[in-house]
Amino acid sequence: MLTGGPAVAPRHQTLHAALEHAARSRWGLTFLDAQERETPLSFAELYERAQRAAGGLREQGIAPGDRVAIVLPTGPDFMDAFFGAVLAGAVPVPLYPPLRLGRMDEFHRRTARMIRACGARLVLSDARISRLLGVAVAEARPPLGLRRLQHARPLVSPAAPDDLLLIQFSSGTTVDPKPVALTHANVLANVAAIETIVPTDDAQAGVSWLPLYHDMGLIGCLLCAVDRPGPLTLIPPELFLARPAIWLRAISRKRATISVAPNFAYGLCLRRVRDRDLEGVDLSSWRFALNGAEPVAPAVLRRFSDRFASYGFDARALMPVYGLSEASLAVTFTPSGRGPRTVAHGARELASVGAPLPGIDLDVREGRIFVRGPSVMREYFGNRAATDATLREGWLDTGDLGFLQDGELFVSGRAKDVVILRGSNHSPQEFEEALDGVAGVRPGCAAAVGIPTAEGEQLALLVEADDAADAEQIRARVTERTGIRPHEVHLLAPGTLPRTSSGKLRRGEALRQLQSGELRPPDPVTLLHVAKETARSLLARLQW
Repeated sequence: MLTGGPAVAPRHQTLHAALEHAARSRWGLTFLDAQERETPLSFAELYERAQRAAGGLREQGIAPGDRVAIVLPTGPDFMDAFFGAVLAGAVPVPLYPPLRLGRMDEFHRRTARMIRACGARLVLSDARISRLLGVAVAEARPPLGLRRLQHARPLVSPAAPDDLLLIQFSSGTTVDPKPVALTHANVLANVAAIETIVPTDDAQAGVSWLPLYHDMGLIGCLLCAVDRPGPLTLIPPELFLARPAIWLRAISRKRATISVAPNFAYGLCLRRVRDRDLEGVDLSSWRFALNGAEPVAPAVLRRFSDRFASYGFDARALMPVYGLSEASLAVTFTPSGRGPRTVAHGARELASVGAPLPGIDLDVREGRIFVRGPSVMREYFGNRAATDATLREGWLDTGDLGFLQDGELFVSGRAKDVVILRGSNHSPQEFEEALDGVAGVRPGCAAAVGIPTAEGEQLALLVEADDAADAEQIRARVTERTGIRPHEVHLLAPGTLPRTSSGKLRRGEALRQLQSGELRPPDPVTLLHVAKETARSLLARLQW
C-alpha cells in the first residue's frame, strides 16, 4: 500500500466561500473564439452574475437540493448556469452537448438516461443547442422541462461542507455512465491536494481546452483557478480538435505555466500542427504539462518532446497523472520537474503515474487498484447497489488494473476490458499500440476485444482505417509485436467505434454492436441531416 500522508486542509470549506474570495482578486477567466479573440470575465463579474443566475433559478422553481442538468458549451453562459446553481443551493449536473451529429440516436439515449439517473428537475441550455435536445428531454421528462437561464434578484443560499456540490457522470468506458455525487468537502479536498504539487504563487497561469462536463476540465482547471485564484484561459474543445495549434499558441501568448490534456491531445499536435502554425511560439513557460484521463503512451510523449523542443518545450515538464471521477479527480501525480518514468511490462512500455496525493491511500489487490481518501465520492446518486459494489469499508474499487513499483503506480488497463486468450490475461492496449504507424490505420482508433468461440475467447481487432489499410498487414504487425495472431480483423470507416463523452473507446459496447450487427459508421453530417434532427427535436418537444 502507498499513502500520500496527512490530508491538507482546504483553503475554503465551501465553493461559495471560494467564489466570494476569488471575487476580491484581480484574476478571472478569458474565453478564446475561433478567431482567437479574447473575451474576459473577471471573478468579481462571474460572482455577481452567478448570484443573479441563482435568483433566476429560484424564480424558475428550483429549490435547494434540486438537480439542474446543464448542456452548454464553454463560455460565460456555462459559468452563469453552473455557479448560479451552486449559489442557489441546487446541484449542477454538467452534461455534454451534441457534438457528434452523426450519432444523434446514441446521444439522445445516453442523455435521457443521465437526466433520469440524476433526477434533474430542469435542463438548461441555449437557443442553438436546444434545437437538438428535444428528443432526449422528451424521453427523460424533467418536471421543469428544457429552458434558458434567467437572471433575477441576487441570491446566495447557505451551504455546508457536507452538502452535495455537484454530480459528474463517470466516463462510461465499460458500462453506462453513473452519477457520481460529490460534496463541497470532497471537491475542495481534492483541489487542496492538487495545489501541493502545483505551486500557487501569482506566477501561475493556466490554459485549457478540456470540456467542462469532464472532471479534469471542471475541477482540475476551472475550480482550481477559482480556489487559488488565478488566471485561466478557456478554449472550446471543438475548436482545439479542429485546430490544435490554437492550444500551443495560447500557452505561448499567455505565458501559461500549467495546461492539462489526455494523451491523444499530444498525439494530435504531432499529426496536425505545422511549423507555420507556430511562428513566434515560445513554450518555455509551460512547466506543468499534465497527462491524464486515458492511458499514457510513452512513445507519444517522447515524440512530442522532440518535436516541440525547438519551441522551448522542456521534456521534464511532462507529468503523467492518474485519477477518476469517483475520487473527485486526482489520485496520483508524477513529481514535478522530473519528466516521465517508464518500465517494461510484457510487450508494453508503461509510464509511471506517480505517487498518491496528500490524504490519499492507494492499494493494489490481485491487480486491482483501490483508493481511499477525503475526495472519494459520497455515492452513485440514487444507486445503492452500484455504490455498495464499488465502495467497501471506505475503499473505492476503481475497476482499473495496475501495480506498484518503487513507491509509484503503474496503470495497465481496465479490468472489464481484459482479453483472456488461452488462459492468459492481456490488456487490449497491448494489441492496439502495436498498430502505431501501420499504413492506413487511424492513430488511437483501434479496439482489441475478445470474441467468444467454441475453442474459447479469440482476439478480434476493430480498426478504423482508410483505403491504404490491409487486414493481413495488421495481422502481421500484431503477431510480430505480441506473438499472438488476431482471429478476426474488421476494417471500419472513420468514426465507427463508440466512444465516451471524453473520447475514450468503449470496447465492450463495440463488441456488443459487432455481435448484434449494429456497428456501423455515423450518419453523414449534411445541412439536410441537421435540418432533419432539428425538426425531429422540435416535434418531440411539441408532443410532450
